[in-house]
Amino acid sequence: MIARNIENFIRQTAKGYPVIGITGPRQSGKTTLARYIFNDKPYVSLETPSNLEFVVDDPLGFLEKYKEGAIFDEAQRAPQLFSYLQEIVDSSKEYGRFILTGSQQFGLMAGITQSLAGRIALVQLLPFTMDELYPQNPPALDTVLTTGLYPPIHDRNLDPAVWFGNYINTYVERDVRNIIQIKDLASFQRFLRLCAGRAGQLANLSQLAVDAGISHNTAKSWISILEASYITFLLQPFHTNFNKRLIKTPKLYFYDTGLLTYLLSIHEETLMSTHPLRGQIFENFMVSELLKSRFNRGLPSNLYFWRDRSGNEIDVILENGKGVSAIEIKSGQTMNRDFFKGFNFWNRLVSESQNILVYGGADEMIRNDVVIKSWKNVYTIEP
Repeated sequence: MIARNIENFIRQTAKGYPVIGITGPRQSGKTTLARYIFNDKPYVSLETPSNLEFVVDDPLGFLEKYKEGAIFDEAQRAPQLFSYLQEIVDSSKEYGRFILTGSQQFGLMAGITQSLAGRIALVQLLPFTMDELYPQNPPALDTVLTTGLYPPIHDRNLDPAVWFGNYINTYVERDVRNIIQIKDLASFQRFLRLCAGRAGQLANLSQLAVDAGISHNTAKSWISILEASYITFLLQPFHTNFNKRLIKTPKLYFYDTGLLTYLLSIHEETLMSTHPLRGQIFENFMVSELLKSRFNRGLPSNLYFWRDRSGNEIDVILENGKGVSAIEIKSGQTMNRDFFKGFNFWNRLVSESQNILVYGGADEMIRNDVVIKSWKNVYTIEP
């Protein structure tokens, strides 16, 4: 098994909480990691019909079998378990007793909020980070962008286009139907592809709704579904009000560029170099890597973007106790003075800011007080 960066955090957290919840997209490695870390506990899949029927008919009898602890996979399928788990964990001070995994935030979070608040530690496991999969000498950038970082593709050497096709079909047929009743699944798939075309752009729901032939409220609901099932996420604008002409609409990103490029019909890396959306795909990749770095340390996102109505923009703003960092992301391999334009305006607004440029080349240096990072080393930036 390829070592995951989040492992140490999970082990430490299990020493202080009776229940650990591991959420993330399907096929991100949640089950594999849970069974590896907690290999002394029985594993129970709640997607197995017999197990789910047992839980529904007799939750107390079901838990009696696992009163010493267990891994309950896809726990959102059996929300009635949560209140009974509360009684069990409250009766003793045993930590790391139950491990819950789930690929749908809606079901899992609803049960946790009602029954397990204060008793459970939640962690989010996304697909591989680049340094997990390629600790040394990653392949060509366009290969990484089109292949993506979902574990099964690399564990089993699968054709990404075939795997992502099956992944989307399974996701739509299973998860989307479970979350809400959508009569026309083809419309949802069309909406998903339209979102792919807007990755790295402002999430204009009104225009998305028009293009997809659905209502604004439906578009808003469907974006929430994509977020809840870890397909997309929204990057919020930086909240500091330098002036009243700031953009307040969030930007739309995908958690994995392999899935993104599949939806854009980029099934071969040779198509990537000349694709008109390559810059946005590269930006999406870098933002998702920064987000994974936060989640792997058990921290919420501290990523934002900044843009005013005149078009001045910084791709990523990091805000933490150390101050503010501004990150520009450029897919070009050759350094260009235009890469620094965003910093020129930003530095007039913020007197103290660490400025970082991540680009598609290999060399690293400091230029004009800007730390220049190769895409290969984005994981060394500490959000």
